[in-house]
Amino acid sequence: MRIACLGGGPAGLYFAISMKLRDPSHEIVVIERNRANDTFGWGVVLSDDALENLAENDPVSAKAIRDHFAYWDDIAVIHDGVRTVSGGHGFAGIGRKQMLILLQERARELGVELRFETEFGSAEDYRKEYDLVVASDGINSRVRSEYADTFKPNVEVRACKFIWLGTHQKFDDAFTFIFEKTEHGWIWAHVYQFDADTATFIVECAQDTWEKFGFEDMSKEEIVETCRKVFEKYLGGHDLMSNAAHLRGSAVWMNFPRVLCEKWYHENVVLLGDASATAHFSIGSGSRLAFDSAIALANYLTSEPTLEKAFERYQEERRLDVLRLQSAARNSLEWFEQVERYLDLDPVQFNYSLLTRSQRISHENLRQRDPEWLESAEKWFQMQAGVPADAPVRVPMFAPYKVGQMDLINRVVMSPMAQYKAEDGCPTDWHFGHYSERAKGGAGLIFTEMTCVSPEGRITPGCPGLYAPEHEAAWKRLTDFVHKETLAKVCCQIGHAGRKASTCVPWDGGIDAPLAEGNWEIIAPSPLPYKPASQTPREMTRADMDMVRDQFVAAAQMADRAGFDMIEFHAAHGYLIGTFLSPATNTRSDEYGGSLENRLRYPLEVFKAMRAVWPAEKPMSVRISAHDWVGEAGNQPEDAVEIAKAFHAAGVDIVDVSSGQTVAEEQPVYGRMFQVPFSDRIRNDTGIPTMTVGNIYEPDHVNSILMAGRADLVCLARAHLADPYWTLHAGAQLGDRYAVWPEPYRGGRDLLWRLAEREREAEAAIKV
Repeated sequence: MRIACLGGGPAGLYFAISMKLRDPSHEIVVIERNRANDTFGWGVVLSDDALENLAENDPVSAKAIRDHFAYWDDIAVIHDGVRTVSGGHGFAGIGRKQMLILLQERARELGVELRFETEFGSAEDYRKEYDLVVASDGINSRVRSEYADTFKPNVEVRACKFIWLGTHQKFDDAFTFIFEKTEHGWIWAHVYQFDADTATFIVECAQDTWEKFGFEDMSKEEIVETCRKVFEKYLGGHDLMSNAAHLRGSAVWMNFPRVLCEKWYHENVVLLGDASATAHFSIGSGSRLAFDSAIALANYLTSEPTLEKAFERYQEERRLDVLRLQSAARNSLEWFEQVERYLDLDPVQFNYSLLTRSQRISHENLRQRDPEWLESAEKWFQMQAGVPADAPVRVPMFAPYKVGQMDLINRVVMSPMAQYKAEDGCPTDWHFGHYSERAKGGAGLIFTEMTCVSPEGRITPGCPGLYAPEHEAAWKRLTDFVHKETLAKVCCQIGHAGRKASTCVPWDGGIDAPLAEGNWEIIAPSPLPYKPASQTPREMTRADMDMVRDQFVAAAQMADRAGFDMIEFHAAHGYLIGTFLSPATNTRSDEYGGSLENRLRYPLEVFKAMRAVWPAEKPMSVRISAHDWVGEAGNQPEDAVEIAKAFHAAGVDIVDVSSGQTVAEEQPVYGRMFQVPFSDRIRNDTGIPTMTVGNIYEPDHVNSILMAGRADLVCLARAHLADPYWTLHAGAQLGDRYAVWPEPYRGGRDLLWRLAEREREAEAAIKV
């Protein structure tokens, strides 16, 4: 084939090399508008596995690159005057200019034509002349813009300002993050060595800090000098340097553009590298994306019968990997955008939060990297929970926690999950077996499913209640057993289904479907049906509101007599109280609708009435939907912060942070631990204790969330449906030998411990 690569950065050069290796007869030209030795960055970071991929594809260029690498194993975080170092991270740095020179040499050696200082115009011209045109022209790709209607690029410009600088100060012992507080706000640096004499020094700050510094009106020289002064004590007398000779003044500052295209090819034109997708520099994966994509594209162009088939395979494979990487990169860049939320954390927890910010590095992964540091962090965590300094060190999930005056043996919570097995609102033997079994399973706190305050407040005829004497007796039978036979505490979640009431048990007619017969009248703040086929609720009058408030109060009193340790006020998921809170479901024009203050009025009224009759020594939580997932029509995470503050001021001990299910047309963004950021924001913006939920199912998830300070308790739902003994099994898996098992089950415990030990020994033998 005759191939033109428009753009001579790492992506274009490495693709040309890869294609020549597969078939030397290809005629390949790389066209670059800059000079051969021009570069507008300092160093490039590659991980160990990225280097392995390069070596497998082309050992010659990989060796040349390796020979010029600066290696480091440690990450150092300087925060609040403390330098915290952890090891085992395995990265390497190389100067961008040096890497380009090595790739240029390898390309020439293989017969690739390199044309520098050559402007290229429309890709249409090249498309007619060449069999294949590779758009490797970078983050501001002209080719991507030319065919924007086909590629449909999504470019999201992020919030922070950053500038690429360099220094001759040595940072060769660790990749270093430095956080400095100035009179204008926080400013921080990402620093790493990339050759014997030079380190990359990326300076970053929030927009308002940038404005207060007055960077917009400074010359480039003034900007660099101002940054030098901020970080002077770390520079050992060395200067900071800019190599962006083509830019003037504040243009040296950038906002990172997150790029993803809907389609990556058009006719015989294909996007590569930053032209197709970008990953934030804080996870050091821009070059990794370029190299991996170049290899994949070359592979498919060689193995597939047509360009079309090759492009389809390339896009299918790389798009999935890119989305995974972009998800991690987004987590990382959002952490830095919101870093001031975490700067008051203890240096130990701050360091852990930074290391795990992308969610690619987990708790046990950190143990593999640096077991000594992680154990010291775990010890710090449990000492914060009041555990004596000489106690055995355990993972964070097994640290005790106090909610109000209630002591929990650990941080694991079984989330509320509807069972639909009640009879006339009364819990049955199913509920007794279900909840008692999970209480024996080791979780510190067991939640009931939403327990309804009236027959009309039930979601389905199979939902339990707290509005009749027989309900109280059945629940008391359960709490008595749990308190006698286990160390768990029990929380009753109390709610009213509102417009989601009078529906079928899911396996008898589908979720949220109205009953085939026997429907009862339903009420809500506004007469809006949940789905087109749902009943339309009657708008509540003040008399209705008084009645429902009193039902909640009566249920709270009954929960106390039934022996519950804690109650939760259900104000989420599109049920009655939650629909008052959301503008998507509350269209009232009276004092209970409109502003957030008004929408909070009735929920707070009900909560305060419950708090007044619930014993002061027993805690109360509230579950909220922190995001309605319907854009501006619903509540946003910033609204959730205000809602949490209002409930906390009214007496809530801990906020149970969930999201969604408010309206049927929601569009949530799912993923592992996808709701944790909402809990994180509330906890660290306000200092209010939180529980978090949402696709959490592994011990690593739980320990990472807790250790990073993203929540105080972690709720697992489906994991507890699949395994009632999830907590005890997790402890055995992790080598914890201090969890309390029911005495009749100790034989099973010992077996599980032996099996787990054998598995660890086998894994260790394989590594050796």
